[in-house]
Amino acid sequence: MAIISSNINESNYSRSNKELRIIKSEILSEDKSDSQVISNRPKFFKEFIGHEKLKSSLKISIDASLFRGECLDHLLLYGQPGLGKTTLALIVANEMNTTCKVINAASLEKPRDIVGLLLGLKENQILFIDEIHRLSNLTEEILYPALEDFKLDLTIGASRGTRCRTINLPKFTLIGATTKLASISSPLRDRFGICHKLYLYSPEDLQKIIFNFSNLINIKIDDEASIRLALCSRGTPRIALRLLKRSRDYSQVIKKNNTVSIEIVEKVLNNQKIDRRGLDEIDRSFLNYLYQNNGGPIGLESISAALSEDSRMLEFIVEPYLIQLGLISRTPRGRVLTPSGEIYINEYYEK
Repeated sequence: MAIISSNINESNYSRSNKELRIIKSEILSEDKSDSQVISNRPKFFKEFIGHEKLKSSLKISIDASLFRGECLDHLLLYGQPGLGKTTLALIVANEMNTTCKVINAASLEKPRDIVGLLLGLKENQILFIDEIHRLSNLTEEILYPALEDFKLDLTIGASRGTRCRTINLPKFTLIGATTKLASISSPLRDRFGICHKLYLYSPEDLQKIIFNFSNLINIKIDDEASIRLALCSRGTPRIALRLLKRSRDYSQVIKKNNTVSIEIVEKVLNNQKIDRRGLDEIDRSFLNYLYQNNGGPIGLESISAALSEDSRMLEFIVEPYLIQLGLISRTPRGRVLTPSGEIYINEYYEK
């Protein structure tokens, strides 16, 4: 790999990246355009690291479907962003020896959008709908007979000339992915024969993913550096790979080489203000605000106004990880700082 030549210094590198919350688990523009990540997705279960129980269960369902010569039951995958739901959907298609159509629910704005999509499916094909909780009520109504009976009920004409027409669809498998299981209506949720939750990755699995990707992008990384990245990646491969790429950038631009050492990783994390538990300035501001107000309870909207951050971002991105670490808890009266959270704040600001 060619070494990038530039006069960028360390302080410029820090300033250029401080607008990006690098440990955000949602897809960023750089993730969408990263051809290395997209083209090197695992294609089969044997290449996919982590989620061993989920893979075993899915493999049995797939093998049974192939044995009967049937399409797989509709599958619902849910969990936090960045855990591999899209990758798993593509793997299921490969294991079933079929193709997969991928679409985001937000793009299905009108009923005709889903109708055109269903009419274009082929026998045993897989339809993957990401963020399926965002489907409109009308789109869901059209999906019900398609999922149950593989039929499409259409109303044609207007007023007195209105007539109903039923179109038979090829048998297919719908794979839905969501980060908000509770936001999916009960009738739609009940039509999925298989439902699996994706959990956060262990540091050991994240370290394997980091090593694999470093080989793909021709970067050398030592054990100490890889485990450091794994421990502060919040259990999410997408964040781990993003941190690895930022470490690669730092190595190539500042150090003029392709080796990621623990020293480089520490400097990158310090520039991004990410500590050993994967917390950044927004997380600490949240905790510190509770601490400064006697540990709470404080309502989410009050915290949002005080931090000048969107309440939905705090609720669905910041809070879940803080709760998993046991630093805060949600109560009917508001958010409360736990004893562990108080210890963390005291230790951090005493440094």
